[in-house]
Amino acid sequence: PICGAKTVGIGVPGLYLPDSGTVLFLPNVPGDWNGVEVAGPVRAATGLPAALINDARAFGLAELRLGAGRGASTMVGLTLGTGVGGCICIGGRLFIGHLDTGGELGHTTIEPDGPWCNCGNRGCIESFAKAEQVARLCGTATAEEAMERAAAGDRQAIAGFAEVGRYLGIAISNFIIALTPDAIVLGGGVAAAGDLLLDPIKAEVRRRVRVTDLGRIRFSIAELGTWAGAIGAADHGAEQAEAAFAAR
Repeated sequence: PICGAKTVGIGVPGLYLPDSGTVLFLPNVPGDWNGVEVAGPVRAATGLPAALINDARAFGLAELRLGAGRGASTMVGLTLGTGVGGCICIGGRLFIGHLDTGGELGHTTIEPDGPWCNCGNRGCIESFAKAEQVARLCGTATAEEAMERAAAGDRQAIAGFAEVGRYLGIAISNFIIALTPDAIVLGGGVAAAGDLLLDPIKAEVRRRVRVTDLGRIRFSIAELGTWAGAIGAADHGAEQAEAAFAAR
């Protein structure tokens, strides 16, 4: 075992077959990943049980248990970066759905004739809130530069984050109506914008959600930073190994 580890969890930025540990589709990673085995070679190299989990679901699991989602029974998480990932936690547990695809919130449609998304659909929230779009709206080369300019008072950058926040608010309003979560947690590099995003998100949610008590929902930026995905993947790997052992 490596460094005393007993299990391995692997975060995957896309879709995979959980039973075989084979990758199916990585929308924002170059190359052909269809049918590439990942878990098997890792098991062979380490001699340890290995399990895959979507990277955004791994983030959500970590934040639910150790981060900004602590204490929540129902939580919605979004990771904002190269793409937009998502997760749903219900009853204090991560919901993964069929073939671990539950919670792909970044690929919910908010504009039927909107821009094309890398997943092949049109109008996904990812198309409106990914880092590349943030930079474009803010007139900068990168999302990081956009944050710096907005913090310095640049009007275009502030307006760009307001537009991204509005679209995120539309999507989050739908998630709130469907799930009435206790917590909304935003992670990923773009979430470092903080109130530049949270303020327009909350304003849009107040405009659109009329059927539940918004005072019961807390909106937070993730607390675990870049470690969230690794922490959640490790936790998932251990849980899967325990479940397999119990089944035997």
